[in-house]
Amino acid sequence: MIDLKQEGKLGFGTAPLGNMYRDIPEEEAKAVVEAAWDNGIRYFDTAPLYGAGLAELRLGKVLSKHKRDDYVLSTKVGRYIAEETEEKEGLFQYGRPNKVIDDYSAEGTRRSIEQSLERLQTDRLDFIYVHDISPDFHGDEWVTRFDEARNGAFPELERLRSEGVIKSWGIGVNRTEPIELALDLENANPDISLQATRYTLLDHEHALQRLMPAAEEQGMNIVVGAPYGSGIIAGGTHYEYGKAPSEVTSRVDHMNEIAARHGVDLIAAALQFSASHPAVAAVIPGTTRPERIQENKAALHANIPDAFWHELREQGIVSPEAPLPISK
Repeated sequence: MIDLKQEGKLGFGTAPLGNMYRDIPEEEAKAVVEAAWDNGIRYFDTAPLYGAGLAELRLGKVLSKHKRDDYVLSTKVGRYIAEETEEKEGLFQYGRPNKVIDDYSAEGTRRSIEQSLERLQTDRLDFIYVHDISPDFHGDEWVTRFDEARNGAFPELERLRSEGVIKSWGIGVNRTEPIELALDLENANPDISLQATRYTLLDHEHALQRLMPAAEEQGMNIVVGAPYGSGIIAGGTHYEYGKAPSEVTSRVDHMNEIAARHGVDLIAAALQFSASHPAVAAVIPGTTRPERIQENKAALHANIPDAFWHELREQGIVSPEAPLPISK
């Protein structure tokens, strides 16, 4: 298990700093990164996609004030930022107007890394994830994109790791299949991957059956992103980065009813559930609210009675195969 030098397994995901969903003032963005640091978080994850480099710029402004050896930093490749601008829509419509170019080649990987280093105001990266080579971003073309990365980004990252330029590399996706596929390759050896949305209280069965056993067998660490289902578990309205459907809202309401009976905060349950699997090296919820950082830290260490977890199992909300933070 990689030691991320952080408060327990708690890291910080910076997608919201890219103006995800809304236009976030600079002071608010600065305050939330500073709150993460002040609360002992030392692992920060970002990506060029987040606001067309905006999240990296904001993160870099704060982290550049600290000693580089005192924190762990990951970003992603598969995209670089062009000077050309475009009309934005979707998750990051409030981000920078620069055009984001998909490129999973070796040359594109090097270009992406060079740009990220500049925006982050640092001379090195610890982990690099190949971003979004999955069906939710590329549809039926995702396998073609995966092959581009297999022949371009993967060997480039293997080289950088072997030369000691980076510590680890892997895949950063919202689905499990691309990571599973990468683990089956003979000429690639990803040793840490970021899996968002698929190991949560709401959705974990497939990951438990396929991804987690393979990760443990091959010694690959998993970083869990979006442990609150991209917001719905934490009281938001989004699930998988879109408006939560009624069936998901109903399931969360049901979980909240159970949690209330046991005096449990569902945020704490969600965070501890995702962190409890032995393959998980870190859980990286994102936020733009400084006060939520302290809440996340407290949630990871909150006392949750075993009876709560047993009821979730009895009602089929959590899989009987899922490791849980229970005392017996």
